[in-house]
Amino acid sequence: MIAFTVNGTRHEVAADPFAPLSDTLREGLGLTGTKEGCNAGDCGACTVLMDGAQVCACLVSTAQAEGAEITTIEAADPLLDALRAAFLARGAAQCGICTPGMLMAALDLLRRNATPERAAVEDALGGVLCRCTGYLQIIEAVLDAARGTIAAAPEEGGVGAAIPRLDGAPKVQGSERYGADAAPADALWLRVVRSPHAHARFSLGDLEAARARLGLVAILSAADVPGRNAFGIMPDLKDQPVFADGYVRFRGEAVLGLLGARAAVEAVRAADLPIAWQPLPALHGVEAALAPDAPQLHAHAPGNVLVRGHLRRGEAEAAFAASPARAEGTFRTAFVEHAYIEPEAGHALPQADGGMTIAACTQAPVMDQEETARVLGVPQEAVRIIPTACGGGFGGKLDVSVQPLLAVAARKAGRPVRMVYSRTESMAASTKRHPAILRARMAADGEGRFTAFLLEGDFNTGAYASWGPTVANRVPVHASGPYRVPHVLNRTRAVYTNDTPAGAFRGFGVPQAAIATEALVDDLAEALALDRWEIRRRNALGKGDTTPSGQVLHASAGLPECLDALKPEWDALLARVAAHNATHGRHRLGAGIACMWYGCGNTALSNPSTMRITLARDGTLTLFNGAVDIGQGSTTVIGQIAAEALGLPLAALRQVVGDTALTPDAGKTSASRQTFVSGRAAHDAAKALRARILALANAGEDARLALDGTRLTVTDRHMTRVLDLAALDADLTAEARYDPPTVSLDAEGQGVPYATYGFAAQIALVRVDMALGTVKVEEMVAAQDVGRAVNPLLVTGQIHGGIAQGLGLALMEEFIPGRTENLHDYLIPTAGDMPRIRIHLIEDPEPEGPFGAKGVGEPALVPTAPAILSAIRHATGVRMTEVPVLPHRLMERLGGGEPPPIPLPSLAFGK
Repeated sequence: MIAFTVNGTRHEVAADPFAPLSDTLREGLGLTGTKEGCNAGDCGACTVLMDGAQVCACLVSTAQAEGAEITTIEAADPLLDALRAAFLARGAAQCGICTPGMLMAALDLLRRNATPERAAVEDALGGVLCRCTGYLQIIEAVLDAARGTIAAAPEEGGVGAAIPRLDGAPKVQGSERYGADAAPADALWLRVVRSPHAHARFSLGDLEAARARLGLVAILSAADVPGRNAFGIMPDLKDQPVFADGYVRFRGEAVLGLLGARAAVEAVRAADLPIAWQPLPALHGVEAALAPDAPQLHAHAPGNVLVRGHLRRGEAEAAFAASPARAEGTFRTAFVEHAYIEPEAGHALPQADGGMTIAACTQAPVMDQEETARVLGVPQEAVRIIPTACGGGFGGKLDVSVQPLLAVAARKAGRPVRMVYSRTESMAASTKRHPAILRARMAADGEGRFTAFLLEGDFNTGAYASWGPTVANRVPVHASGPYRVPHVLNRTRAVYTNDTPAGAFRGFGVPQAAIATEALVDDLAEALALDRWEIRRRNALGKGDTTPSGQVLHASAGLPECLDALKPEWDALLARVAAHNATHGRHRLGAGIACMWYGCGNTALSNPSTMRITLARDGTLTLFNGAVDIGQGSTTVIGQIAAEALGLPLAALRQVVGDTALTPDAGKTSASRQTFVSGRAAHDAAKALRARILALANAGEDARLALDGTRLTVTDRHMTRVLDLAALDADLTAEARYDPPTVSLDAEGQGVPYATYGFAAQIALVRVDMALGTVKVEEMVAAQDVGRAVNPLLVTGQIHGGIAQGLGLALMEEFIPGRTENLHDYLIPTAGDMPRIRIHLIEDPEPEGPFGAKGVGEPALVPTAPAILSAIRHATGVRMTEVPVLPHRLMERLGGGEPPPIPLPSLAFGK
């Protein structure tokens, strides 16, 4: 027995003395507020206080805690309560998975230093990683708690109110339940054995004998999949097996499942299993996959080309050749890891009727339901998906992960099964941002008005399709940027390789394309001796303009206003840079600028959401909201929209969120669609319920509603009437479905691919050490057209988080399979990396959106990396064409070196 005190209570636990303290707290004592994100001391999510000092509980053995005083997020403490309140008020908890670690680190600081400066807060939080917030709201929350200046929440929670998130309290209290936090006590553990080879054939020996020898309940293989051993995002393209059947296409592919008691499955070594491997030459990168002699990885993809994207408007080649100002370049981006702090996790419970219930972290419960039912060979309604709290997603939890694995295992065992990916497993097996090779050309006339844009882009979709078709078809629409360009020719390919599958990651290929496009805009500005802001303002898309797909922007095209908002700061920044650089040689400043646009929702496809709202006879008002909140705040924003449209206070509204057995299909949480699409569905459902109420009361449209228990008071200009809900024959219910109006793209990419677009412009200030090649982003200013800011507090958080991820894309993040599969070697921004950020919210209302709102999650990221690259160029005179801009790459260019050649085969790009 090992004895220690936790939150003032003495415990004696029978635990492995070498087990991490985090595991003993979670599994032994049920204190799941302490999170495990890496089990290597890299992420800090498991931070607790031991004898008053912060430690990573995953690095402390249980034996080391003998006699210690441990404080966890569940503690009752006035200073911790102040921090909790400050975090809520500042919007400092988004997905919430890092929040317990942040709060513990902050508590340690404030106990030692009651009045810290900002730098001290950054240092104290430096060991805890956050992928959502961009840290700034967290830092401000800690300073607020120290000063005792915690802001009070707005009294009203309607549209436009900066209220704290509705799901925030459990996040700051440590009571929120993520995928690894809850499972039946008798659940078996599932562990996946994955391929150590990027390309190989294999054979299996006697699995039953191995099972018995190793003391397992089962060893699962492809033969145990009862339905179709395949899954994938695209309806007609299910190309990835649940368990590989004798052939693997990437390092990390699932081969076997070890099912049994936790100790038994964790004790199994690779050498204990009867697998005979036959490695094959691997195709790494699109260059290898497109080579004439490359083996074909999938029968449906000749030449390893999964899909092609195409958009043509006008005569781009001729216009380019005839233009006086021309620019071109080849640009390369790397794999980028989502790095959500919560690894994939969940559990499955087989039902007596043959059905299956799965609780897991996800961005798309109905898609998970479809995929899992297919794998089990059962009707879709036989599977229930209950989304747990999702500790970050950014697109990486759109694809199924644990869901089909758990379902197969639970079906085989006839018992509950749970699993939690390790950090290495999560990074090796999950999808990434598509690496891209982009060959782009752009031209302008003598006045700086753009005339032509041409792009050929190859996107490495890895071993399986995932969202490759979506990327290949979204990029051609967006690649010429948010500018008037009369002649456009954009062609893309998604290419199969033996690399980690690439999927959805905050932008679906648009961030990669923007890096190329914005660099060419800077080239043209330089060639024409135009200010970089000026050339963008001169060409900015606005109301009444026509996009390259032939769509006329009738409303909500606020890029000109975004640029105008930035102009004073741009001019001031240029003057500041010039003054500094006149007297400094080594540490040079640079200012950069970039713009973006982003279509909200699916590309030229049906994209519906359905919402249901009920006023029950007992006075309970419930929104059945299938939109999963992964930290972006949809639960709060959609609640605000529904309450405003209905005319009752937000406090009166409860929500049932995401459960496929209880809520209508609200579609996936991706493509910046939930506020726009699901918010509009919630708006329409609430309006329909309001209409029913007004009809019952025979009241006018301007009537005011008040709910007190089962008494619903309706007051208009002429009378007041009280409805007794308990006397009604049935609950009052309304449901609405909204599908944004789009028009399919024709063979030339012409049509209406999106109902609305988000627009933004950002400027960056960087400091470059010319001797070391290091880059520090010191300031970012963002102007974001959000249509209508339903909740400015949450919008601000999304912009901060997008800028943080864009900074990582530009300067530090590069996933290399087998080498950077942890959060020590794969670097993401920390609190100390973040610049000062100023935000201008531009509200150019979207008529289709609820109260004029549209998406912001992905648009916030897209212009950041291009703006930083523009600033590096301003500081150094070097145009960087490969990201991330690591110091050695910048030093090579500063020394006069050229970017490395990209020897692509001369295959006809075609349509």
